[in-house]
Amino acid sequence: MRWLTLYLRSRRVPVALAAAGGIAALMWTLWSVFSDSRDVGAAMVILTVLLLVAAGTATLAGPDDTLERTAAVSWPPRRAAHLLVALAVVLVLLMATLATGARFGPAGLVIRDAAGLLGLTALGAATIGTARSWFLPLGWTLAAIVFPQPERATGQILTWQSQAPDNKAAAVTAALLAIGGLAAYALGGPARPAPAEAAL
Repeated sequence: MRWLTLYLRSRRVPVALAAAGGIAALMWTLWSVFSDSRDVGAAMVILTVLLLVAAGTATLAGPDDTLERTAAVSWPPRRAAHLLVALAVVLVLLMATLATGARFGPAGLVIRDAAGLLGLTALGAATIGTARSWFLPLGWTLAAIVFPQPERATGQILTWQSQAPDNKAAAVTAALLAIGGLAAYALGGPARPAPAEAAL
């Protein structure tokens, strides 16, 4: 239990949970106040999922990545569990709204985008570092919202975040990103910062 407590503190998990809860509450309140519809618009659902995933980005690396690589602990299962719990947090926060006056759904859209964006973020953490891991999910998702491409398969893949929940191309793309990110992060961990960054 002591190890878990130290781990959660070193990864800034309490702060990330508070931020995620605050984001979910803010988005829920905004929709409740400014809309007459119970069903939240797809663009706002996607944006909320993106923000919740971004809130957990800081937890993907600890204060000393070298220590994790040298410690006599099996890190891959722990890193995989970390990502799965992060996914569960996003899903619980948004699925809980389905019984309220502002529903963030449908569930298929939330699950697909949360898994895909979290996988993409984890992939970024494993390749370019945690500090920059949110760049691609943010840019890609905003472009997908602004320029949706529902007609051709290529467009559906490139804008998978904004496709309908039953879109197969989007589901496959999200699944590949989720699996790839999980594998890369669990096996390799976060990328080491450059010496100049580590000195800051």
